[in-house]
Amino acid sequence: MREQANLAIAMADVILFLTDIRQGVTAADREIALMLKKSKKPIVLVCNKADNFEKDKQEAYEFYNLGIGEPYPISASNAIGIGDVLDKIYESFPQKAEDEEEKNVIKVAVIGKPNVGKSSLINKILGENRAIVSDIAGTTRDAIDTEFESKNGKYVLIDTAGIRRKSKVKESIEKFSIMRTLLAIERADVCLMMIDSTERSNRSRC
Repeated sequence: MREQANLAIAMADVILFLTDIRQGVTAADREIALMLKKSKKPIVLVCNKADNFEKDKQEAYEFYNLGIGEPYPISASNAIGIGDVLDKIYESFPQKAEDEEEKNVIKVAVIGKPNVGKSSLINKILGENRAIVSDIAGTTRDAIDTEFESKNGKYVLIDTAGIRRKSKVKESIEKFSIMRTLLAIERADVCLMMIDSTERSNRSRC
């Protein structure tokens, strides 16, 4: 997980550091803050669980001790304070010239059932462990874009959540993951469908 975090930090334009306002500043928070400061990237410090907003936001002042800027108290469950955080994230984005926009990029979505090896394939193509891989089905919950360039051109590899038959989908979070996968299919130029060769063909359909 630390390796994945370091990769995410290296790729990010802006880092959102989420803390727990109820717990206050912890030793883990200090360790993460030190790691983030070394990255030299813009950091937005967010203090979640300020559900009693007017009272809890006073507790956010403690987080100035992390030395990474102004803390933004929010309540994610009640959607309080989110607007200020979004504004800060937007302000922190680096400026891009119009000619930097990539137009000739091919988007490839990797589609398949849970745990057929979609993330493993993307890691193999990239030559590094960019996507989290686990034997536990459902590790990938959202569509994750990764830029990739070869001698043949520039690509965006989209790692998607596994799709199961509708009758087997029970949890709301899995329904959301499938919805995100369907959106990834819509914006992709090419879809690569993976199946498990150890299963019979009549059972390998999504």
